[in-house]
Amino acid sequence: MGCCNSKGGESTANRIARWRSTGIVALRDSKLKIVPNEIFDLEKSVRTLDVTHNKIVDIPVAIFKLTNMQRLLLLLNVSNNKLKSLPESIGSCFSLEELQANGNLIDDLPSSICNLVYLKSLCLDNNNVYQIPHNLLKDCKALQNISLHDNPISMDQFQQMEGFREFEARRKKKFDKQIDSNVMISSKGLDEGVDL
Repeated sequence: MGCCNSKGGESTANRIARWRSTGIVALRDSKLKIVPNEIFDLEKSVRTLDVTHNKIVDIPVAIFKLTNMQRLLLLLNVSNNKLKSLPESIGSCFSLEELQANGNLIDDLPSSICNLVYLKSLCLDNNNVYQIPHNLLKDCKALQNISLHDNPISMDQFQQMEGFREFEARRKKKFDKQIDSNVMISSKGLDEGVDL
């Protein structure tokens, strides 16, 4: 066992019991190179998993077999690791609304990401993304925000994708609601999501 540095002398058994009771596995800044096996022993308990700011190079396929994560996971943040890809099994996290994978080494996305019909926000800044699945904008009808800053993908590629006009309409509608509600907009104005 001993999956990560114990904070304040907390035993592994106590940590696992807390994860099981809360459904939240928070392993941010734990210097992990792999996702700990102890998580898979939690079966139906895990709803939230935060492994940001580690040195993880691979997300095990088994992680998406955690039943409650598939049904209940709304936000997955795997930012600032060393991931080169996301597994095909990410498409089985049907309830996912927000995926943050900034600051990794990802170059393209699995086609299964198009199964995430509730996905509203996809953040992949500071990666090596040169393409995204051609059906993403068409199939992910809830998608309102894509952030691909500091990636090789071009705005032209993005605008030529099937479903771009519908995506753009959803994005503008979101910003119109924010403006109508007097929500502050950044000094840069409305973000296009892709570097030009």
